[in-house]
Formats: sequence, C-alpha cells, structure tokens
Amino acid sequence: MKTKIASLITLFLITISVNAQIDRSKMPEPGPDPVVKLGKPTTFTLKNGLQVILVENNKLPRASASLNIDNKPYFEGEIAGVSGMMGSLLGRGTSNITKDEFNEKVDFLGANVSFYSSGAFASSLKKYFPEILGLMADGVKNSKFTKEEFDKEVQITLDGIKSSEKSVTAAARRVEDVLTYGKNHPFGEFTSKESVERITLQDVKNNYNTYYRPNNAYLVIEGDIDVKATKKLVKSLFSNWEKGSIPEYTMPATTNPTTAEINFINMDNAVQSEIAIINNIDLTLGDKDYYAALMANNILGGGGTARLFMNLREDKGYTYGSYSSLRQSRHAGTFRATASVRNMVTDSSVVELQKEINKIRYKKVSAEELENSKEEYIGGFVMDVQKPRTVANFALNIARYNLPKDFYANYIKNIKAVTLDDVQNAAIKYFRGDKARIVITGKGIEVLKNLEKTDYAIKYFDKYGNATEKPEMTMPIPDGMTAETVVNKYLQAIGGKDKVMAVKTTMMVANATVQGTPVVMTMKAAAPNKTSQIVSVMGNTMSKSVFNGENGYQEARGQKMNLPAEQVAKAKDGNALFKDLAYTAGKLLRIEPLEGKNAIVLQYKDTEVFYDMASGLKVKEIENTKTPDGKAVKTPTVFSDYKAVKGVLFPHGIGVKMGPISLDLKVTDLKVNEGVSDADFE
Repeated sequence: MKTKIASLITLFLITISVNAQIDRSKMPEPGPDPVVKLGKPTTFTLKNGLQVILVENNKLPRASASLNIDNKPYFEGEIAGVSGMMGSLLGRGTSNITKDEFNEKVDFLGANVSFYSSGAFASSLKKYFPEILGLMADGVKNSKFTKEEFDKEVQITLDGIKSSEKSVTAAARRVEDVLTYGKNHPFGEFTSKESVERITLQDVKNNYNTYYRPNNAYLVIEGDIDVKATKKLVKSLFSNWEKGSIPEYTMPATTNPTTAEINFINMDNAVQSEIAIINNIDLTLGDKDYYAALMANNILGGGGTARLFMNLREDKGYTYGSYSSLRQSRHAGTFRATASVRNMVTDSSVVELQKEINKIRYKKVSAEELENSKEEYIGGFVMDVQKPRTVANFALNIARYNLPKDFYANYIKNIKAVTLDDVQNAAIKYFRGDKARIVITGKGIEVLKNLEKTDYAIKYFDKYGNATEKPEMTMPIPDGMTAETVVNKYLQAIGGKDKVMAVKTTMMVANATVQGTPVVMTMKAAAPNKTSQIVSVMGNTMSKSVFNGENGYQEARGQKMNLPAEQVAKAKDGNALFKDLAYTAGKLLRIEPLEGKNAIVLQYKDTEVFYDMASGLKVKEIENTKTPDGKAVKTPTVFSDYKAVKGVLFPHGIGVKMGPISLDLKVTDLKVNEGVSDADFE
C-alpha cells in the first residue's frame, strides 16, 4: 500500500514539474501537415468502353457502386425534360424482373438501388453486394419503359410543375439559368408543362437508346471488396452492355453583359427578394489558379464567417445568410453571390453585395483571412479523405478531368502555396461584379422604386425568362372598399367621428427653416371654412392669408390682394378643419407602396390622397394644378408624427414640397376649441 502511495506522489510531482515548464501564454506550434495517402485504385476498361475503378476499403462490411455516364450536356429543345423522365423510369421493371419483384428484393436485402438520367447507384452489405450489383446492371441494360409507368411519370412531373408555379425560389433559379446561359443552352433550358405534354414514350426510349450507353461511362466500386472477384463480377454483368454512337453537339458560348445590369423578375406573391449576382467564368478543376479561386471564394462568401455573411447578416441584419459560390465546369462555369432579403432592403443589399465583391478584387485580403481559409479547407479535406467514397470520387475526378495521378496527394501543398497576390488575381479574374447580371426576383411594387435610384440599367423578365415591360406599380383594390369606407376608417383612426365633429376651431404654430432662415407659421381655422395663415420671420410678419367664409385676401410686403374668384369658390367648398369629410365623394384609384407600407390612393377633384392601409391615417396628399402656361404642377404634402389633442390625432410633422423648395414644418403648439376668435378672420 505504501508503495502505491509513493508511486502516486511521485507521478503527481512529475506532472507538476512538467506543467510548470509549459508556457500557456503562447499558442502551441502547429504540427506538420498530414501526409495524404489515398491508395492506388484498380482500373480497367471493358471492350464496350466502360471504364471501371475499384477502391478496396475493408473498414466496414459494405460496398457500393456508382455509375457515371459522362456525356457532354446536350440541348433537348421542344421536349425539354425527356432525359429526366427517362432517368425516373429506369429500373421500373426489366425484361427479367417486374417492378414490384425488383423493389421487394432490394428492400428485403436492406439495400439501396437508384437510377437517374446520367447513371445509377447501388449499396448494400458485403454479402449481398453481388446480387445488388446484378440488379443494378439489369436495370441499366434491360429496363422496360411501359405506357402505364410513362403516363404515371408524366402526371407526377406535371403535378410538380404546377405545385411550384407560385414558388418565388423556383422562378428565381429558373430565370437565373435562362439569363446566365441562354434559352438555347443545355444549362439554360427548363422543363415546362408544354414540353412535358409533347414528350412521347418513344421519345423516352430514343433518349435511353441514344445516350444511356457505356462509351463515356465510369463504374466506380468501393468498399469491402475482393478486387479480383469484383473485376470478374463486373465483366460478367456489364460486358454485354452494348455501346452506341452518341451524337456530336456543339455547346453555345456563354457571355457576360458589357456592364453590370439588373434583371428583374416580378412576383406579386414575393415576401422577400431573391438576389443573385452572376457572371460566367472559365474555370476547370486542376487549372493553375484553381486553388487561389477556392480561397478567394471561401473568404468572400464560403460560410458563416465569410465577408458576405458577416456584412449582410451579422452587421446589417438584411438576411438569414449570404453566400458565394464558384462552379467549375468543363463546359460553362459561373460565379454567384446570393442572398434572400427583406423587400425594404433589396436595393441596399445589392449595394453591399457589390461592395464586398469589389473590395476583394481591388484590395488584398489579410494574411489572417487567407491562413484561416487554408486551414478550413485543409481540415475539411483531411476529414473527407478518411471516407472511402471520397477516395473513389477522387479517382473518378482524376479520370474524368485527366488530372495528374498525384493531384490529390499534392492538394494540401497546393493550397498552402496560395499567396495574397494569387487570391487577388483570382478575384479580379473570376468575380466580375462590373460585368455581372444582378438577377432579382421579388415584388416590384415594393422594391423597384428604390432599385431605380441605383446606377444600374434595369431589364424586366417574366418568370420564364421572357423579356417583358416594367410591371404595373399598383395593386388591385379589395372588393367592397370604397372612398367612404376609407374616409370613415381615417376618422375612426384619429379619434372617431363624434370627436372630430366636436372640433370647432384649431390654432397651430409650426416652425420651419427656409434656405437657412427660421420661419414661424401660425394657422387658425374655424368651422366650416374660415382660415388664417401668418408667416413670420424673427417676429416680423412676412405674409398673411385670410378667408372669412365669404371672401378673403393675401398680404405680403405691404401689398394686399383679394383672393381671385377661383380660390374663393374652392375655399367655400372645402372644410377648413377636416378636408377629408368631403373626400367620401371621391374615387379610389389604386394601392401602392409608400415608405415600405401600402397606401390606398383616393382622388377628390384635383387632389390625390394617400391613406395607410394598416393604420388608416392620412400620410400624403398631392395637389395637381396648372401654371398660367398650362404646365402641370404637383405639390405633395406629407403628414407624420400624429399626436392626440383633446382626443383627436393631428399630424405634428408636415412636409410640403413646392418646386425646388422643401418645407418641413414641426408643430410646436396646437390648441383645439381655444385661442381663435372672429377677429382672426378679418
């Protein structure tokens, strides 16, 4: 026992001694980069052209097979969607087994077998793998395309199209592709109701017989396999898969606009805007600047700590997330920066997205950002390498892209070698915010007014990518809504009609500044139509306007002039305290957005009146008049800051714009039924 205690004490003292020698104020030095050992896959090619890659990994008693038909994308035209339909019908019964028997076998073995237009996939436990691979091979070679299954798939496809008809996101992605690639491009065409209805069963069979061939195909098998036995199995199952003559196709070139432009798609049901800043690029896996492009994109918008996310979400709160992506491709690559944002900040979000894109192009990233990005990529790479399927995919990429055999073995070294200059050069080359399509799908009536204030030209498209005119900037008036109901809602909002009618006089004092000069305006009114308005500067009356119910005058700079007959008639017809009482005789014109809220617009004679749809309060009036030479003039007045005086709400902020002059009145004193006498209107 004493020996054990002594040993524990010794161990304790040694631990203290060791810990005392560790300086915890310094970050530990990083260890050496991990050495990537991918192993060498077994490869061979069948006489029909099928290239086979076998990757042995005995960690788990499972195996999987992935068939990749690597045809060049082709244009389907009037029967767009035929290849997708063909892929969906694969495996629904073959010349050797019915659809139900096929599915029952797969389920019984706890396996997975699936087919698609560009290949197939199968996985199972090791002991069932030969049988499962046989089922996959049977579906690949001998699928039966029956009229019954075809009719079902047509209906499923049409139902899917119908269900997404009002989807803003679906429309956004569809039109983004149409505009980025063009409608005559394989990546730009889309499946429509019309194209599906044109597809026949024979079209599906023709597509299968033409394009679903082993000539350009790769079969990758990985897992707990015996290489020699699997090679023999593959030959027995796939050697009789007949190769075919795959048609040549020249893909149209993609182009960017000469200068950045907004492409707007109006969706009246959009509750937020889908923004995608897109430009075409020429970037392929293994290019010289591929790694630098990866780093640049990761820093800009690769995740929750990237610049776009930190700006638009963390700093501005415009969105739940903003990201960017680089799509490398042998055929047509793209750069995209995206965000789904609130309608009110659509224009601001475009500005911030472009700001970040330009910033990373014209100013080098920091050494810390680059180092963090490298470590993130390397960490993810090292984790992925542990997965057998990743190793198989690496082997497939090396074959498809004709990469050096040591491409992934040198991956970490190549990432490490990226410099700050490399990142900036890649950003300048691939992030073309100056020649991008800024594709925005949203509610035009709520966002276009602000987008029109930007420097970008705006082009309009429908939800299928067809050029169209600017959408109407109004919304339909709800059934049952009339001028009378709108005015009554306003009266109720400011206190109720009884309280409004109890107001007999008002006296209001407001301050403003005109061209730097403080101005005081005193306005008095008495029912039904008596008014007095005095404008003073530094205690001196500069102008005065009076109407006593029968006639009136204007006085300025010592000169007095009677009101013309037209103004007298208008004053007699109006209500000096609440003009809105007469507006029940007006007519409703439209509903339109105003400062982020919807307003119902009512017209009464030469005046348009805007009432907030939610609160009912009057927010704006526009008086339409004409100058002596017949020129139309609009004089808008904006009402805000409503406050209660004796139970009735009055606006305490009044903004009037008269030509180049803007008058912002702030009410400092307002009295109801006091401070006014008949003498004020003499």
